[in-house]
Amino acid sequence: MPLQKLQFKPGIVKDLTAYTNKGGWYDINLVRFRNSFPQSIGGWIKNSTASFLGTCRALFSWNTLTGAYYTAVGTSAKYYVQYGGAYYDITPLRETVVLTNPFTTTNGLTTVVVSDVAHGALQGDYVTFSGSSAVGGVPDTNLNKEFEITYLTVDTYQITVATAATSTATGGGSVTAKYQINTGINTEVTGGGWGAGTWSRGTWGSAVEVTVNLSLRLWAQDNFGEQLLFNVRNGGVYVWDPDLSTLPATTVRAVTMASLSTDSTTPTYALQIIVSDRDRHVIAFGANQGGATTIDPMLIRFSNQEDYGVWTSTAENTAGDLRVGTGSQIIKAIETKREILVWTDVAIYSMQFVGPPFTFGIQQVSGEITTAGFNCFAAVEDTVYWMGMGKFYVYTGATQELPCTIKEHIFNDINIGQMEKVFCGINTEFNEITWFYPSADSSENDLYATFNYADQAWTYGIMARTAWMDRGVNDYPIAAGVDGYLYEHEYGFNDGSTTPATPLNAYIESSPFDIGEGDNFAFVRKIIPDITFFDSTNSPRVDMTLKVQNFPGSAYSTTTDSSVQRTATVPIEQFTNQAYVRLRGRQVTFRVESNREDTRWGLGSPRIEIKPDGRR
Repeated sequence: MPLQKLQFKPGIVKDLTAYTNKGGWYDINLVRFRNSFPQSIGGWIKNSTASFLGTCRALFSWNTLTGAYYTAVGTSAKYYVQYGGAYYDITPLRETVVLTNPFTTTNGLTTVVVSDVAHGALQGDYVTFSGSSAVGGVPDTNLNKEFEITYLTVDTYQITVATAATSTATGGGSVTAKYQINTGINTEVTGGGWGAGTWSRGTWGSAVEVTVNLSLRLWAQDNFGEQLLFNVRNGGVYVWDPDLSTLPATTVRAVTMASLSTDSTTPTYALQIIVSDRDRHVIAFGANQGGATTIDPMLIRFSNQEDYGVWTSTAENTAGDLRVGTGSQIIKAIETKREILVWTDVAIYSMQFVGPPFTFGIQQVSGEITTAGFNCFAAVEDTVYWMGMGKFYVYTGATQELPCTIKEHIFNDINIGQMEKVFCGINTEFNEITWFYPSADSSENDLYATFNYADQAWTYGIMARTAWMDRGVNDYPIAAGVDGYLYEHEYGFNDGSTTPATPLNAYIESSPFDIGEGDNFAFVRKIIPDITFFDSTNSPRVDMTLKVQNFPGSAYSTTTDSSVQRTATVPIEQFTNQAYVRLRGRQVTFRVESNREDTRWGLGSPRIEIKPDGRR
């Protein structure tokens, strides 16, 4: 009896009908392609038992000269440095004030009202008190700590203490209040009038523009030698020096870059800040002019070479500025091996080091493009990939649309209002670019789409990740979950977000293919698997399923009579050499699925035994 080898083109095609895509794959989850053949992806574990506050939107790792390894974690609430598995809060301070008797307690309540005229805090901000005495039965140890600010007015706000007050009182004495920079929102808001913006972002009766656009808190960061430079998009620019912190005993918060400079023109606000690796300039994109307090969204400023404390251009230094001409704001800057690419909302510019007297030159290289958001880009060597509005792009010296076989699948199920959350990550070990994005019914990233640039193959699946960082100084790729933990990926075989770990539901399913020419019925009797289980343990197994149809639009059924089935699923273990089935039809669909702990598999070229058959 003839054997038919099952070989399919790499990649998933969803923008055609399943039957038109015969010879290809049509559905997938947690499976990738490597050397054109499918294999289940690796598992993940928590990289620390500690968690962070807020939703992570930025990850960055670097080493110091002493070999210390740090990971910067920027969230909607805080900015941390992770070291030795612990998180250290280095969120910069906005203001430090001394208050007199600021606390008012209410008998029986844990809510304390804090009085501070024109405090400038927002709902969800953080403040740390010190020097307070006990008030209303609340001990000083329950007041001298960090608090999240809740309900507020212009001159007061509330905090929640651990011990209920035993009396109604006002006091505290001379109290130092250290306010951290305002937290950012966790859900992008665009709208107008009543209901625009988050509840309690402003005070009752405060004026509101006709249209409100509250963007997410996003971060940009880079290292200047051992020091960490970072900024809030549309906000302040900061420096953290690991030499000033003795972790874990002492943590020194980041400070403004301007506070470390004697140059009064040092940028205090920016859309993005990077360090040019080739020539060692610190570059602020969308920066404020010297002395101004507002961002110029199309202005690029760069420091003196090797010195982020000098920004005023003179004949003796290389500091200066450039202005981008096309667009309304700079969206992103990415450094490649040969240039710095700068995206505005409608164009791309190439910025290159040209030396004195101009230092940098810039020219437009592409126009009429779109971008999904600040974190939708990834660079591999001199190639940059990004998600636009309804399409993907690739830049290789010129810009073109990146062909995508699952484009409609992605953009028909994406939350347009939350596209700023899209995060693009690189997994160089497997030649993958992955976009994490929110589905139409979700306000947070819960799906992913992956492009394998070696095999030119697209895949997709379900995975909730808000930020990603490729392996580098770390041994594994690291991603941020929506649960406040970081995860090391390609580690083991299971989902380590649960205790105990749970198996990955990895599967791939082909489009239906004809048996013979598809004119006559055929009988499928046997399947000969070709699968490897890598280093899987615990009796690894997959289920192989064959489903037959009479016509492309007909449904699969379980039986046609007492002896012949339309769908057959057989367990395939490590040493299974063949499995018997009884199927009759004109087209066959093939599926491999695993939902078993400690199992990772790779599919080769299985075969099925087919013979012509009449229809009973």
